[in-house]
Amino acid sequence: MGQLTGGDPSLLRRINSAVVLHALRGADLATLTEITRVTGLSRPTVEGVVEGLIEAGLVVESAADDSGARRQGRPARKFRFRAEAGHLLGLEIGPHRVAAVLSDLDGKVLGTASKDVSEDAPADDRLERLRTTVADLLRRAGIARNTLRAVGVGSPGILEADGAVRLSTALPEWTGLQLGERLRRSFRCPVLVENDANAAAVAEHWKGAAAGIDDVVFVLAGLSPGAGSLIGGRLHRGFGGAAGEIGALHLLGREVTPETLLSTTGEPLHPLDEQAVAAVFAHAKEGDARAMAAVERFIQRLVHDVAALVLALDPELVVVGGWAAGLDGVLAPLHRELARYCLRPPRVALSLLGEAAVATGALRLALDHVEEQLFAVEGTVTARR
Repeated sequence: MGQLTGGDPSLLRRINSAVVLHALRGADLATLTEITRVTGLSRPTVEGVVEGLIEAGLVVESAADDSGARRQGRPARKFRFRAEAGHLLGLEIGPHRVAAVLSDLDGKVLGTASKDVSEDAPADDRLERLRTTVADLLRRAGIARNTLRAVGVGSPGILEADGAVRLSTALPEWTGLQLGERLRRSFRCPVLVENDANAAAVAEHWKGAAAGIDDVVFVLAGLSPGAGSLIGGRLHRGFGGAAGEIGALHLLGREVTPETLLSTTGEPLHPLDEQAVAAVFAHAKEGDARAMAAVERFIQRLVHDVAALVLALDPELVVVGGWAAGLDGVLAPLHRELARYCLRPPRVALSLLGEAAVATGALRLALDHVEEQLFAVEGTVTARR
């Protein structure tokens, strides 16, 4: 941040404000004396900052507690951070559904909503479906749109920093879409767009199977699988945002696509036909020999794709999500094959968040942005380098 001097008092005030607000957020209630001790600031400085935060609506003075015995003298004033002063949204845009999760400024979830959408829906229809989902959620929660401080979005594809979709084969009319720009027209706050597998990786690190683990690969399994990775506790996007696109590995000399491997008829499945995929797995569970062989071929391809990432990144943990997370017996072959191909096999786990992973990670993206702005938190998981 550089050396601070008296020549920039506004910067010093902003830093002091962030320090005090961060201290209050970490406590249920705090007195001026406690804030002074935690922050190391002078009491007059703390008093001035707290009054300014009250005026801004971010802090409120708590009512005096009269339940105990009265003490002589005036009771110490206590203050708390107003998590309800603003709200955050995490959004998922997928082939078959759109979803939204709403929280306060502490990340406490206040409501969720989702709507089905056709796999062949054009981009405008898909975005309109998302808008109505958000409107329904805000209305049910009684939250005004102008209280939103940030919106995170998880979408398939290779994404630019501004939210433009450079390439996506999962959604019609998605490649070249100015997704971030389109969504910013609907919100008067920052909109942060992230690849869906990356968002899911962040979610599992925040609230799921990878909590407390800083080197993680999350596999969003499907006919066109993708992966998100955390390296040293930071989301790894790659130079151009294309890190983890393991769905393209069949182009490297392995000609057979996943939708061909999972076919029981000789005709490739449609890459977005989840009903056909579910039918193959259901028949495999019933003992159908052709379906069982197809599932075995698919799992082998999946574990080989994951092994390529594991060899490159050496993660502590691999988390499997997407619809493959519900497959019986996926962990055993994955662990076995990783042990076969990798110098140091990682632990393997199924996603704990299921279909909520992408929207939850998008919410964390919005929360990280707010923490950077309000609390001067540095080095967040999702911050861009």
